[in-house]
Amino acid sequence: MSEDEKPDEPRETEPPEAQRTDTESESGTDDLQAALNEAEARAEENWSQYLRARAEMENLRRRAEKDIANARQQSLEKLASEILGVKDSLEMGLAAASEDGADVAKLAEGSELTLRMLNQALEKFSITEVNPTGERFDPAAHEAMAAQEASEVEPNTVINVMQKGYRLGDRLLRPAMVIVAKAPVDDAPSS
Repeated sequence: MSEDEKPDEPRETEPPEAQRTDTESESGTDDLQAALNEAEARAEENWSQYLRARAEMENLRRRAEKDIANARQQSLEKLASEILGVKDSLEMGLAAASEDGADVAKLAEGSELTLRMLNQALEKFSITEVNPTGERFDPAAHEAMAAQEASEVEPNTVINVMQKGYRLGDRLLRPAMVIVAKAPVDDAPSS
């Protein structure tokens, strides 16, 4: 033994409480590390779910835009095919009118049939005309072009339609251009 060591003195060792604290400390660190790992795994899982949901939403948005564009295109194709028949009929009428000795009665009949075809095409697509003769003036559906004195009808009544209006379902495509009645002005001077 060396001089520095004394045989009677016990060696310095850590008290049992300190040893327990280190073990508890390692156990607590392990628990914290496990909790951290678990939290990171949940965070990663949530991030992954978020990214999948976001990608799915983007796919749904693109699909909806494509479906809307296709629906629009199909409705335009249907309208165009209906109108092409009307165009063909008009061209045949013009060709018949340019012939020598064209029968005016037959031309008028052909024009009526063509107009009927056009009305049927418009009806298929829920396009209706606004013809407000005799109705009260409605600024939401009519456009007043002039006011004319009229004693036989109430003021603000449509007395003449210069151009019919049209609706697509409930939506106004074009207002009717109308002449509206106004109260007559007395010619007699007031005394």
